[in-house]
Amino acid sequence: MDNQAIKYEIIDNIGIIKGANPPVNALSFDVRRGLIDTLKLFLEDNNIEGMILCGEGRTFFAGADISEFGKPMQSPNLNDVIYEFENSNKPIVAALHGTPLGGGLELAMGCNYRVALSSTNLGLPEVKLGIIPGAGGTQRLPRLAGIEKALSMITSGIPINAEDALNSEIIEEVFEDSLIEKAINFIKSKLSLDSHPIVSKLNEKVSNINNEVFENFSNKIEKKYRGRKSPLCAIEAVKATTTLNFTEGLEKERELFKLCHDSKESSSLIHMFFSERKALKIPDISKDTSILPIKSAAVIGCGTMGGGIAMNFANVGIPVTVIENSQESLDKGMKIIEKNYFNTVSKGRMSENEFKNRMSLIKGSTNLESIANSDVVVEAVFEEMNLKKEMFIKIDKLAKENSILATNTSTLDIDQIAESTSRPQFVIGTHFFSPANVMKLLEIVRGKHTSKEVIASTMKLAKNIKKVPVLAGNCDGFIGNRMFHEYVRQAHALAEEGAKVADIDRVIYEFGWAMGPFAVNDLAGNDVGWRIRKRHKQEGKYDNLRYTSTVADQLCELGRYGQKTNRGFYIYDQQTRKKQIDPEVDMMFEKVAKEKGISRRIIDDNEILNRLSWALLNTGCMILEEGYALRASDIDVTYAYGYGYPHWRGGPMKYAEDYGLDKVLEEIESFRIKNPDMWPKCNYLEKLVQDNKQFN
Repeated sequence: MDNQAIKYEIIDNIGIIKGANPPVNALSFDVRRGLIDTLKLFLEDNNIEGMILCGEGRTFFAGADISEFGKPMQSPNLNDVIYEFENSNKPIVAALHGTPLGGGLELAMGCNYRVALSSTNLGLPEVKLGIIPGAGGTQRLPRLAGIEKALSMITSGIPINAEDALNSEIIEEVFEDSLIEKAINFIKSKLSLDSHPIVSKLNEKVSNINNEVFENFSNKIEKKYRGRKSPLCAIEAVKATTTLNFTEGLEKERELFKLCHDSKESSSLIHMFFSERKALKIPDISKDTSILPIKSAAVIGCGTMGGGIAMNFANVGIPVTVIENSQESLDKGMKIIEKNYFNTVSKGRMSENEFKNRMSLIKGSTNLESIANSDVVVEAVFEEMNLKKEMFIKIDKLAKENSILATNTSTLDIDQIAESTSRPQFVIGTHFFSPANVMKLLEIVRGKHTSKEVIASTMKLAKNIKKVPVLAGNCDGFIGNRMFHEYVRQAHALAEEGAKVADIDRVIYEFGWAMGPFAVNDLAGNDVGWRIRKRHKQEGKYDNLRYTSTVADQLCELGRYGQKTNRGFYIYDQQTRKKQIDPEVDMMFEKVAKEKGISRRIIDDNEILNRLSWALLNTGCMILEEGYALRASDIDVTYAYGYGYPHWRGGPMKYAEDYGLDKVLEEIESFRIKNPDMWPKCNYLEKLVQDNKQFN
């Protein structure tokens, strides 16, 4: 057979079809064609009694070929392949290992039986790309696992393990080892049967289903997936199994699949998918750049941030030492770490043994000399330049040769910090986002002396500790916070000009953000921004600009730091953290506006959204123009994973593209007429529009 993507052999009158399309056996055109061609060989050979479908290497077929995304599907498509397998007159068992996802699981459900190694994780993650399963997944999975399990798997896109799949009757048996050998024994045990199950003909689990099941599930996920269409389309497709026959259900699935596929939601999520992978590629750092081994870590500071950073190392089996300047502070920090882990255990997401293992990897110390043998040292002390420089003088003397020296800072100059050491080439910025043990983004900041080896090693470390890394240049606020400062400044300007605080936050929340700007400031602590603004004023950064944080400063002067003090832009219930509007804050904005001579007016939702969105976009363009971000998609990744920007909008740069960069520029210019200091001209954006080009 002339197809290198598929291998075929016969063992003891059992045909073995193996996917051989590394690294993940993606269901490419060659694979699909090879599967059908090989199936014909199997069916034509009267000596072959049954067949095993499996994958070579690290996984069974793991889903669609990403290189075919956005291109017309070549025949045979996956539906054609599954149809041929499902209509085989000889029994077929899918032997699963690795990650049978998406089309891979759909193909497996087209077989008569499914067995798996215990380490297997399987699922239908299509909703994460803004689509639904399109090769019968919404019609076959409910017939195997039942309506509720299918709804949960398809709308979340989260894979399940082999044990769960066995309990849900998606697979028939689980093996610890010797997959092919045991799959052969399994299929032989079925050869004497007069008939074999065909998933599309199973109707017991999709019959007599109360419509309330779908209504309740829709209500449950609408809040979780605000503004998204694909999870609701998935529910509708699954519902079709209860009202239509299988053929009609497939037609309904295809109709809904196309609706999702042609949506901006899907194009945005696919953009995010590729952008996350693109962010790992640094143009001037080759694949063969030396990687420094990181087998141990130290974190200086065991507060909320430092403790969270330490947990990232322990979570992946890297021993870590946390260092505090007093036993009291250390004990307090270790208790917070323990509490965070215990909360995970109590929710059933971690076993007690795993909890004990992770805690055993975290050692506490009050002696800075404890960093001496660590491969990476992460400084996480208070965000103050002199303090950080003093700390790095000490780190420089104590850390071993070739240790990566990382500073966790959100805005400060990496080069200034590096200059306090004798080895600036080993100093790098690692901006973790709070809570550090939860947030996925890691903004990695390159100093002017940071070596390529240190950059490459830190990027790899980020992936190892399950972070999404983005490389940023060394400017005030780097990528994320430099843009966020302008976003917040714009929010304050809107509040001064007449918009209500709660309305500004509502518009942003309804757009899809996790929180509005004022709620975010309350969560992070208004005192954090206060320190940055005072530093900016000292440095003369806003001498010629409208200083729009007057009310925020006044709140801080009153001790209203946000959730930590139960009062900020909102008032918070001490126990539940539920917020309520404080009319006094809007009155403070009115008073400030009067003092500044600002005429207040009614501001509609559209203006609120666009001013905030284009403040991000304009600053992002300046960052690109100045070379502090490698690409616009890196900015999108930063905002999706670090700031709660809705993934399904594609990030602030992609959203502006979809809106139309020419229209964005036109609106910015109209805003500039009214507030010139808030809308600095950006040649980068103007040239893009002039040349009719896009970012990505």
